[in-house]
Amino acid sequence: MEKGKVISPHFAKSGKAQISFLCDVDQRRAATSVKNFPNAKFYKDYRELLDKEQKNIDAVSVSTPDHNHAIQAMAAMQLGKHVYVQKPLTHDIHEARMLTEAAKKYKVVTQMGNQGSSGDGVRQLQEWYNAGLIGDVHTVYCWTNRPIWPQGIPWPSQKAEVPKELDWDLWLGTAPYKDYVEKLVPFNWRGWWDYGTGALGDMACHIIEPPFKVLGLGYPEAVECSVGSVYVDEFKRGYFPESCPPSSHIIMTFPERQGKSKVKLHWMDGGIQPERLDELGPNEKWVTEPMGQPLLVPKEK
Repeated sequence: MEKGKVISPHFAKSGKAQISFLCDVDQRRAATSVKNFPNAKFYKDYRELLDKEQKNIDAVSVSTPDHNHAIQAMAAMQLGKHVYVQKPLTHDIHEARMLTEAAKKYKVVTQMGNQGSSGDGVRQLQEWYNAGLIGDVHTVYCWTNRPIWPQGIPWPSQKAEVPKELDWDLWLGTAPYKDYVEKLVPFNWRGWWDYGTGALGDMACHIIEPPFKVLGLGYPEAVECSVGSVYVDEFKRGYFPESCPPSSHIIMTFPERQGKSKVKLHWMDGGIQPERLDELGPNEKWVTEPMGQPLLVPKEK
């Protein structure tokens, strides 16, 4: 089932899956998938699809906006269907825990789409760490150039006409009702808490995954956060709680594990970056990847 983007290629690329059904609330966004899979039956409402076709479905791919991930994945798992859910897995921590329990209860295979954990760089980093080349890591810096969509702004005051191809009520799903506004769909919803999870939810799944995997991190014992603010004018700061902040710096402290040091993991977005390394020349770029990257700092010997 798809909503808001071209169908996730993971099932199709395997060569072992038959794409039998498509689901999208926006016919404009569904056009390419409908063209690529002409034999797949098309639905607009995922509930109708699951109700009518549950006997004909083995697995479901969910690529909707963040706020509808959990309810759609849960509906599929309750029918005994395996699920592949794009990142971030859910809209909040409670939903993630509910899906974890549901996967065990209904005995289904589940996976979150996280390409950041599948690259050779992560495996190489693991080899370096296991071989002792990095040492005992105590600090990790992760950063991104996101958001590349508007954040830290007020909700638009002028409503717009809903495109005829879009079912706005179905798109809202679990979110509170609001009038449709321009440019929210298909991308800028990420900057609003009702629908998205900001730069952290968009990119941290990719960038924080390597240190979590390599260092064997679990739950943090402490978290602190500071965020950037915006100015309505040169004298007045704006406060727009409906929107994610324009930038943030989050520090998560993880306890010692199996003789390893505590780890402080820094997440930075919106242009915030770690201090430049002394080894870099004045003309050398500090950030080489547009999406950001993790930097592990070993403990001094």
